[in-house]
Amino acid sequence: MSLEVSIIVPDRIFWKDSAKEIILPTLTGQMGVLKNHIPLLTGLDIGLMLIKNEVDMNWISVVVMGGFALVNDNKVTILVNEAELGSWISVVVMGGFALVNDNKVTILVNEAELGSDIDLNEVEANLLNAKSMLDNTSDPKKKIENLLQFKKARARFV
Repeated sequence: MSLEVSIIVPDRIFWKDSAKEIILPTLTGQMGVLKNHIPLLTGLDIGLMLIKNEVDMNWISVVVMGGFALVNDNKVTILVNEAELGSWISVVVMGGFALVNDNKVTILVNEAELGSDIDLNEVEANLLNAKSMLDNTSDPKKKIENLLQFKKARARFV
């Protein structure tokens, strides 16, 4: 048996399906819900809710704008002001600055690379090479250059 999850916004049922697990952004922090959870009524904060799809076990991201969640008899009913399916991309950034203002994020960086474009085998080899070069350098100027290369390689690896 799984959880029956319903996400309801003021004008419609936003999402309804079964789930293996759900992580709620409550007012006191994140809370996980599995089948046979005790009955619960909790306030939801603005944040990211994660739902583990029962079929392929992938996580679905839903951004919610505050509300309530009721858990009872393996049913999770979520009443929120707004909801939006999240789509995430990973980006590796190499130094820079971020400005957050009026719900907008501006990021200025020296270099950036999409996570989907990274070859993990190549990245691991570059990291090992950069670490070796850093460890085997005694010249202060070269040490600084090699440290920068090592930091770039490490950022791409994690």
